[in-house]
Amino acid sequence: MRLLLTSWVTLVPPRSFVLQLLWVGIWLGMVIGTAEGLRRLMPNDPEITRKVVHIGTGNVILLAWWLDIPTELGVAASILFSGVTLLSNRYPILASVSGVGRKSLGTFFYAVSIGLLIAWFWPLDLPQYAAIGILTMTWGDGLAALIGQRFGRHPYQVLGMQKSWEGSLAMAGVSFMIIYGVLYFVQGNIGATGWSAIAVSLIVATLEAFSTLGIDNLTVPIAAAALCFALNEIWLV
Repeated sequence: MRLLLTSWVTLVPPRSFVLQLLWVGIWLGMVIGTAEGLRRLMPNDPEITRKVVHIGTGNVILLAWWLDIPTELGVAASILFSGVTLLSNRYPILASVSGVGRKSLGTFFYAVSIGLLIAWFWPLDLPQYAAIGILTMTWGDGLAALIGQRFGRHPYQVLGMQKSWEGSLAMAGVSFMIIYGVLYFVQGNIGATGWSAIAVSLIVATLEAFSTLGIDNLTVPIAAAALCFALNEIWLV
């Protein structure tokens, strides 16, 4: 499996700026189009469509990694979408992403975190840490919310918010698989990779549980990326 993934990633990506934008545009268009279709089919369950966008959009970091998107382009896109998400809280620009008047800055923090991680790790030629941060947020947080809402049978409260142990365990488990998978793919060190994945997945699951107003879309990816980077610097020296 690792050999197959390595073969796919090492395929020569298009270097043309126009083709890179086309690839990213096609992917984002497919995600938003799918979410809008689900929103029309299930108007009484907006959380499903939001999580489709939440999870699908985050995977663009893998596309950016493969395409070797320039740092400037990634940061510029983050600034643009940050502005759009702020407007979408008041106007029906992206109804499938954040409802009008919804009291959360989650989508704004989402876009900001992508820009910050690209600005940090792209120039260092360490895109794997940006990928870990974004994928942990998108898949971990996204599936934690869906599993907690659908299957949460053991609730608990944090700072007046109701969470579930099922959702928190899903966050930790999915985060572990993402962190372990990406680090093992890049460096192949089972020992350091495993300990990093365990430690960071528990920390980000705790951050998600204590987050309000969507701030976890900023704290989770930044913490996941920074901690993995720091721990690997210690354990792989």
